[in-house]
Amino acid sequence: YKQERKPRHDLGREKFLERVWAWKEKNGNRINHQFRRIAASTDWSRERFTLDAMLSKAVKTAFVRFHDQGLIYRDNRLVNWSPHLRTALSDLEVDHEDIAGKTYLEIPGFDGKVEVGVLCHFKYQVKGTDTFIQVATTRLETMLGDVAVCVHPDDDRYKALHGKTLVHPFFPDRKMVVLADTMVDKEFGTGAVKITPAHDPNDYKCGQRHSLEMISIFGEDGHINDKGGPFAGQHRFKARQTVEEALKEKGLWVDKKSHTMRLGLCSKSKDIVEPFMKPQWWMNCKDLADKSVKAVREGDMKILPEFHHQTWYHWLENIQDWCISRQLWWGHQVPAYRVVEPAQKEEMWFSAMDMADAEAKAKAKLGVKKVVLQQDEDVLDTWFSSGLFPFSVFGWPDIEDNDEFDAFFPTSLLETGHDILFFWVARMVMMSIGLTGKLPFHTVYLHAMVRDARGRKMSKSLGNVLDPIEVIEGIALADLQRKVEEGNLPEKEVKIAQDAQALDFPDGIPECGADALRFGLLAYTQQGRNVNLDIKRVVGYRHFCNKVWNATRFGLRYFGADFKFSGALRLDAPFAWEDRWILSRLSSCAGKVNQAMEKYEFAGATTATYQFFLYELCDVYLELLKPRFYGEGAEAETPAVAEDRQVAREVLYICLDWSMRLMHPLLPYLTEELYHRLPPSPTKCRSITIAPYPTTVNGWINEGVEGEMEVLSEVAKQFRSQKTSLGFAPSARPAGFVRHATADTRATLARLTTRLSRMGQIGEVKVLPEGSGTPAGTLQNVVNADCLVYLEVAGLDLTKELDKLLKKVSSAEKTIKSYEDKLALPQDKIPQNVREMNAQKLEAAKL
Repeated sequence: YKQERKPRHDLGREKFLERVWAWKEKNGNRINHQFRRIAASTDWSRERFTLDAMLSKAVKTAFVRFHDQGLIYRDNRLVNWSPHLRTALSDLEVDHEDIAGKTYLEIPGFDGKVEVGVLCHFKYQVKGTDTFIQVATTRLETMLGDVAVCVHPDDDRYKALHGKTLVHPFFPDRKMVVLADTMVDKEFGTGAVKITPAHDPNDYKCGQRHSLEMISIFGEDGHINDKGGPFAGQHRFKARQTVEEALKEKGLWVDKKSHTMRLGLCSKSKDIVEPFMKPQWWMNCKDLADKSVKAVREGDMKILPEFHHQTWYHWLENIQDWCISRQLWWGHQVPAYRVVEPAQKEEMWFSAMDMADAEAKAKAKLGVKKVVLQQDEDVLDTWFSSGLFPFSVFGWPDIEDNDEFDAFFPTSLLETGHDILFFWVARMVMMSIGLTGKLPFHTVYLHAMVRDARGRKMSKSLGNVLDPIEVIEGIALADLQRKVEEGNLPEKEVKIAQDAQALDFPDGIPECGADALRFGLLAYTQQGRNVNLDIKRVVGYRHFCNKVWNATRFGLRYFGADFKFSGALRLDAPFAWEDRWILSRLSSCAGKVNQAMEKYEFAGATTATYQFFLYELCDVYLELLKPRFYGEGAEAETPAVAEDRQVAREVLYICLDWSMRLMHPLLPYLTEELYHRLPPSPTKCRSITIAPYPTTVNGWINEGVEGEMEVLSEVAKQFRSQKTSLGFAPSARPAGFVRHATADTRATLARLTTRLSRMGQIGEVKVLPEGSGTPAGTLQNVVNADCLVYLEVAGLDLTKELDKLLKKVSSAEKTIKSYEDKLALPQDKIPQNVREMNAQKLEAAKL
């Protein structure tokens, strides 16, 4: 349409389908390509397309069975109609927009703007009198289909008019009466409501109650049809204007006022949706919906996160019959055949697998030897065929001696977006129950929806849609904007989208890689219903990937050319203190990751692996290994040193091997590559994808060593901070001293001074005995209430440091004075907890 300005009807069905199939062959694998690039681990040999022959057979079979059961039926009733697309829409395909008042909208297929958000008042004359009754509407053009005015039976203003005949100004011969019905709110407006049964759901129900004529004034294209008298042929929104002018000429116009309202828009075309009388195929889902609700309530099927349960119950407990036919050409043609000959008083339809089957059914039913049938040109709602997917892909309905069906159905887990919980998930559950008697899966995991960094829904018109491959490979701004021009956006929206792209991505999108994108999306899952994807954060995870690559390659240098892992660690091996600590932390990490995976809390897995690899393995353990491998000088490799190094290599191997395996679901490409670079091992697999996933090893857990490391880390952090604050060069190694109030902790620190020196990036560390004085030539810093550290400062210019300390002292003195003043006040009216808190803060300030 964008290139040739031709709607599909100008091409014809056959030519249109040829073009769609050509597009499908060219672009249909785009999403699969994106999945492959982001390393989705699926069996691609089992890829299925819902228009494949096997799945088409399932669709026809399902329709025929439900039709034979009476669940699928044909009826002429109101549907949501998109005039621009010329098709019916489900309720879920209609976007409802709140209109605050008088507004002008542009819609496809109409030149000019449409006035919405106004309430038009006009009046009908009571036949044979000078009496008028005033009504109001937001859709003035629908008055061409009015057949009555309704009032509340208890409204005294209109009791004398009950049953009176009204004169329609454009159709004087039309029967039009005043009805009494409790549907009317007599306190709203004039208390009189115009009734257009063919174009409003409430009026339709009223028309059924009072046996009113259903006059449809629209054609499928949204133009006024021949029932519209002098307005026939006009676009419905042109008629909105001309009807107003004609009412004014007849003296029946009253006024027009701004009015808040909700407007239904087609989610695909943004056309204004019209209630429209159209024969359609419907499916009664009530019984299947009840069974689907029961399955979740009784725990036979889980929906995660569980807060989606209420949405499930709300939709299915209030389910309406499903309009399953669409006036489109792309899709499964409805397998229903209408009898043309012999002629029938009322339409007669037969559902069948093909024309021959339908003819046989018709001949048997009608008792004739010859029939002429015509297949319905409509197609089925795409969710009808998609709803069969859990079992149609395994060859249903041909399930006799079907090993695949027996092996794989029911399936176990469905992962999809929460936005199609009803569109797809509910339909799969209902249709599986109805056709197989089984639930299609036992667990549904609903992922968050990806939005842009500002929380906006991704939309082509906003220019904020991100193609995963653009994030993986990177793309220049000019190329982003060129893709917008080549897309199917209306010309007026192209510039808006391009401006938005220039604002969000002024330098384009940097290359992030598939691993960083995958890790980032999983890290975002803790946000719940939505993911506000910021490319800058994904770039941050690319830096993490670089760290994993570089740190692993650095660690590999410790192994040497001849190292071969034995296959397992001996629990009685002579582990160094840091070995016991890192193994305990690794076991803890594995436990957290497994727990997160089991609960579908993937952000927990990214956090656990990120923190372990970056802050524990790289920042601490790899640093503590350096003196063991390189020595603190020309240390000869005695048998004891050789054994220590061998133990260190085996622990390091375990750390790297487990890290790769734990992170593989999160960083698949990077971990596969690095896994193959690890030294040989009898337990090493040909691919990390089939390697066993690590789990907690209770024998490695060592809470005592972990507690010691917490103390050491806190002290080391303070040494590093003080060193930086004093202006030491990074390579400087001043001596450090530690004073601690607890004897056991002093003993621990004294035992680990070499590790503390390494972690604090300082020189020799001494633990001061109880009661000793301040070391000469040092400056003091506070770690906590029990611990002080001192750093040797000989030769440093301390002028700036003195100024900072004086400012700290001054600030502390002011704080102390403030709390002393508060405590000096009469305390009888001050709550006990406040007094205690002030006293604690005073003591802390004095420290």
